[in-house]
Amino acid sequence: MESYEVLIRQLPPHLQQEVTDFIGFLLEREHQKRGRTLRQDWAGALRDYRKRYTALELQKKALEWRGD
Repeated sequence: MESYEVLIRQLPPHLQQEVTDFIGFLLEREHQKRGRTLRQDWAGALRDYRKRYTALELQKKALEWRGD
């Protein structure tokens, strides 16, 4: 298989620019993924309601509270 550089050079200039733009998009998307950390600050937020509601009722209430 030919190197990417050789393949890109075979493209017309407007497609070379498109490839460059796409590579930039992929790099930016990958950079954004790395920057995010998983938040779990919600854990235990419904603990106070454990005895008042069943799991299904809590799911429904959570949807109400979120506005979904």
